[in-house]
Order: sequence, then C-alpha cells, then structure tokens
Amino acid sequence: MSAVHRHQHVTPEAYLASELKSPTKHEYVGGAVYAMAGTRNIHNVIAGNIFGSLGTRLRGKKCRPFNSDTKVRVRFPNHVRFYYPDVQVVCQPNSMEESFQDQPNVIVEVLSESTRRTDEGEKLDAYLTIPSLETYLLVDSSNKEVVVEQRGSNGFQRSILIGDEGVVPLPCLGFDLPLAEIYEGVQLPALEVVETE
Repeated sequence: MSAVHRHQHVTPEAYLASELKSPTKHEYVGGAVYAMAGTRNIHNVIAGNIFGSLGTRLRGKKCRPFNSDTKVRVRFPNHVRFYYPDVQVVCQPNSMEESFQDQPNVIVEVLSESTRRTDEGEKLDAYLTIPSLETYLLVDSSNKEVVVEQRGSNGFQRSILIGDEGVVPLPCLGFDLPLAEIYEGVQLPALEVVETE
C-alpha cells in the first residue's frame, strides 16, 4: 500500500463500485482507500510462476487460483478490509459477478521493499483471522526464501524454507509446491558481500 488516496470515509459499496472503473488498484481498510504501489518484473515473474504452477495442478478440480486482480475481503467485528493478494486459491468461490473472494484457502504475497512491512505485519494479522485460510505464503523476491504460515491444531505455525530443495506443503490442496518452480527463470539480485577486517 502507499499513501491514502481519499481522506474522507468511503463505504465498502462505494469503494467496490469505484474500483471496477479505476485504472489504479486500491486497497480498503475500514473506510480508508490506499493506492497500491507498482511492482518490478521480478515480482511479477515470481507471482506468475506460482499462479501457473497452482493452475496446472488444480486444473479440473474444485479449487481454483486467482491472480492479483481479485480482492480478498477480510471481515472484522467493527470494519471490513479489501486487499489484493498476489495469488490466492479458493475452494468455495464467491459469485462470478463479484470482484472479491471471502473464503481463500491459500494466500500468497510476494515481498518487495515497498510491500514487505505491510505483508509481514498488517496483512499477516488480517489474513490469519480468515476462518477458511489454511496457508499464507510470504515469498521473498531478493533471495530464495518462503515463510509459510500454516494452520495446525494449535493455530498457525511458522516455518521457513530456503533454496531450490525447499518444498511448500499444501495439504489442503493435496500437493506440494517446490521452491524451484516458484523461482524458475528468476535471476535474483546479487547479495552484497561485506568484508570484515
């Protein structure tokens, strides 16, 4: 997210209607509307790899992936939020006439410098309140690292996967997603080497 786009309180209905006509995507947090930051090619390649891999595995099945053009609605007791995840998988989708989903099973955010803080903080806290959510993936775009928040019997458990040999388990979908596929064709930025005396 970036700076507030509209300062007055906007109703969810007005936000959804204006978003269908807007050339710029906006996220919505309790009445405030935020313009989204642009992304680099590396971000889009990683998100595209994930969407493609999930789509191939889910072909002909009940669950389906959605890209970053579909919002997710997060309901709180006193307000509602709409975010645009990079990828989400939904097994009980909303009507085709709607522009958002209510029951994602998997949500993926590709981290970048401009979104990392929001994805690891505000969005993490919000997404983990969604009753249908089984897995939240935070995929780094600066090195081969995926943080996995996965629902277990005692709530969400965090694990970190690193390198081409890592595999993301997606038990709610019945398959795994290798990091080698997530980062296929991606040239990561060179890491700076700090010399010590």
